[in-house]
Amino acid sequence: MSLSSSYATSSGTPAPASAASGEPGLNRQVLVRNLGLAPYEATWAYQEELLASILAIKVQNRLAAEEGRTPEPTPNYLLLCQHPHVYTLGKSGKPEHLLLDEDGLARHGATFHRINRGGDITYHGPGQLVGYPILDLDNFFTDIHRYLRLLEEAVIRTLASYGLAAGRIAGLTGVWLDFTEGAVNPRKICALGVKCSRWVTMHGFAFNINTDLSYFGHIVPCGITDKAVTSLQQELGREVPLAEVEHLLVGHLADLFEADFIAA
Repeated sequence: MSLSSSYATSSGTPAPASAASGEPGLNRQVLVRNLGLAPYEATWAYQEELLASILAIKVQNRLAAEEGRTPEPTPNYLLLCQHPHVYTLGKSGKPEHLLLDEDGLARHGATFHRINRGGDITYHGPGQLVGYPILDLDNFFTDIHRYLRLLEEAVIRTLASYGLAAGRIAGLTGVWLDFTEGAVNPRKICALGVKCSRWVTMHGFAFNINTDLSYFGHIVPCGITDKAVTSLQQELGREVPLAEVEHLLVGHLADLFEADFIAA
């Protein structure tokens, strides 16, 4: 499919609701908002606000269907940003995987947050492209595993544009280089962690572009002790414009989700 504004040209407005069926029309548009360098807590709160607004529409749609009224299509969003140095611990994570105390965090200019996504501990910071899709999967498909695999696939295809072969490691979420069985140096370049409420997603992916990888040395990344972390800059030996990567990545997401991504 296609992109608009700074990406490309879109097909137009959301699909209308079907009065005959009493079902909301599927909205295959995703509004893309680039937040720049954004504080983690404020971005998390913004995700929660958008998720709550979509869930409220879904509640009203159930009432509308019962009363024979036309339901309202639900919106979809993709938030893109970088964060100041921050460590986040998912619901299944272990606090001991953070190797810094409060003084250590302060010395490195970093903060720490326990959050409500899946997964263990990870790092976000400048030079990393973070994406938070707030999607109503009822507009696409109701399969969280497929959703995760498509996010990974968009990153894999983006890396292929730079001549890098990336893929998945069985049992480990995310995108890896030297990912084949028996490879001597598997390296994670993109981490994923999501939450889904009534088929509405939040949280997302963290794609290392020009990331300061030394910050990963203060955690056990994603609880994995025997594999490394890398970045696009490290692999290519040069700094890569984030806007360039963003353009490629969003294009692949649009194709994979068969959606129109609109800069808004």
